[in-house]
Amino acid sequence: MESSRARRARPSASRSLVCGALAAVAVVGATATGAVYVQARAHSGTSAVSSAVVTPSASEEVSVESVARPTVDHDELLATAMAVVDVPEGVEVSVAVLDPASGAGASYGDGAFDTASIVKVDILAVLLLQAQDAGRELTAAEKAYATAMIEDSDNASASELWRAIGRAEGLDAANARLGLTGTEGGDGMLWGLTQTTADDQLRLLRQVFGEESELTEDSRAYLGGLMGRIAAGQRWGVSAAGDGSGWALKNGWLPRTATGLWDINSVGRVTVDGRDWLVAVLSDGNATQAEGIALVEAAAVAAVSVFAEGAPSATASASSPGSSAVAAAGAS
Repeated sequence: MESSRARRARPSASRSLVCGALAAVAVVGATATGAVYVQARAHSGTSAVSSAVVTPSASEEVSVESVARPTVDHDELLATAMAVVDVPEGVEVSVAVLDPASGAGASYGDGAFDTASIVKVDILAVLLLQAQDAGRELTAAEKAYATAMIEDSDNASASELWRAIGRAEGLDAANARLGLTGTEGGDGMLWGLTQTTADDQLRLLRQVFGEESELTEDSRAYLGGLMGRIAAGQRWGVSAAGDGSGWALKNGWLPRTATGLWDINSVGRVTVDGRDWLVAVLSDGNATQAEGIALVEAAAVAAVSVFAEGAPSATASASSPGSSAVAAAGAS
């Protein structure tokens, strides 16, 4: 089920800046009595307009001509940031980032990837949604499985809950409600081979951490809380893009039997200067687990740096706390 996917950056687009036909006018300030200080610059063929104080009467309005600002192409900025990230030959990577407060986001790369263990977030989200529909709480056994599955990335617990939600059929049906359009559950018990995209993982993260969600506030708090208590050896990944003040994540790592190459993924929420960012990084074809982790962290740093001034730089990501943390050998 492995395929070759070409890395593709988003093309840039030319833009025009629309200016006023007569003069560019800027409001500098206002007095307490309502006087507005205006600076104006006349265009060629007209006399200069000096600064003046205009005090409108109660029946008058001051019309200030707005000047259009150039549109920022965040996809293009992310492509530029990714240009300094070392992506080895044969490795595919896709990254997406979102500012939940403003809705601004960017993505790089495309195509579907194996989820490995990041699907465990989706499995628990589906279980919670199904429990909501049934008007019930999770059972003690389900909570025990959920805790082990998310915090420790326990595969046996994931398999139990995969069965509980109805395997791929249950996952796909719930994902349609959650807004995931590019995710398809793995065959049989192969939940780790579920296919997904970076953009879909952002949609899932918005369901977990956003208010406009199919999940209730209690369900969101429960799942997000588990993602904030990941085992110490598994805190690498998107956490490298934060300032260390807060994170909630889930990682996935899977060596493919046919090739010996690694799928390395990381999704979650990070905080920079008191502001939260949702980040998803997917990769495959990594020669080693350690190389894959380094790539995922560098991509996460590049993504957040497009928006957050206080974020680590892509060139400094190798020294981040998560870059030296390699999970136990094997798949998860």
